Amino acid sequence: MRRHEVGDTPMDRDAEYGWEVARPLGGSSLDGVRMAGFRDRVAAGLDMRVIPQPAVIVIIGLGGNPVTVESATGHRPMSSFVASLSPGPARIRGEHVECVEVCLSPRAAHALLGVSPRELHGSVTGLEDLWGRPERRLREQLTDATTWQERLALTDEFLTKRAAGAPPMSPEVAAAWDTIVARRGRIRVGDLAAACGWSRKRLWSRFSAQIGLTPKRAAMLVRFDHAAQALRAGESASDVALACGYADQPHLHRDVLALAGCTPGALAGRTTSAG
Repeated sequence: MRRHEVGDTPMDRDAEYGWEVARPLGGSSLDGVRMAGFRDRVAAGLDMRVIPQPAVIVIIGLGGNPVTVESATGHRPMSSFVASLSPGPARIRGEHVECVEVCLSPRAAHALLGVSPRELHGSVTGLEDLWGRPERRLREQLTDATTWQERLALTDEFLTKRAAGAPPMSPEVAAAWDTIVARRGRIRVGDLAAACGWSRKRLWSRFSAQIGLTPKRAAMLVRFDHAAQALRAGESASDVALACGYADQPHLHRDVLALAGCTPGALAGRTTSAG
């Protein structure tokens, strides 16, 4: 069994590992939405560390093989699930996995989830708990479909209907998020508040309600995401700490441990092995 990671566009690199990967020929109809279909074609099994990233990950399972979500709250089988922006250390394990993965920007998540991102409580949540009967119907349609392009088109249609009439994210919150991303997390909350003409308290409240994280935590996540990509690309922890704006290497170590539940070396794959 080989490890993969949610938050590392986990199965993009996986044709060589025995994963069948399919992407929509025309992309998604919605801004901030990316999707793909995955199937474990050699029955190698899945052992997947959940890595936080600046996107909400939705996994829609096909067929009758639920995965097991292991987190601080215990073990839970799920056919489909949502990993919030900062879900805390968790692992996903499963056999004969076949699924559609949807990556949502915070703006798209705000429109499509049907709940405030804050209500996800920084966790991995069962998708049926959020979408109820429509989720079950979609999963049945995807399972019955005969091609990946049909499945991806059904998913796109479902999401487009959910987005119709959804309340938009406030322009100030959207601008604050875009600034955090553009600055790679290296910005002060006071500067964000001043830029949108709000008090720090108002920004903190509105941003948390619509993004699901405080502005400070969001900046920490975006900075971590760039650090994680650099670590997995083989850069040294000391170089990554300097390039990504950490005070020092121990600061990087603390953030990686807090967000990913592992050391920078483990995140880089140096301690990851195939079994």
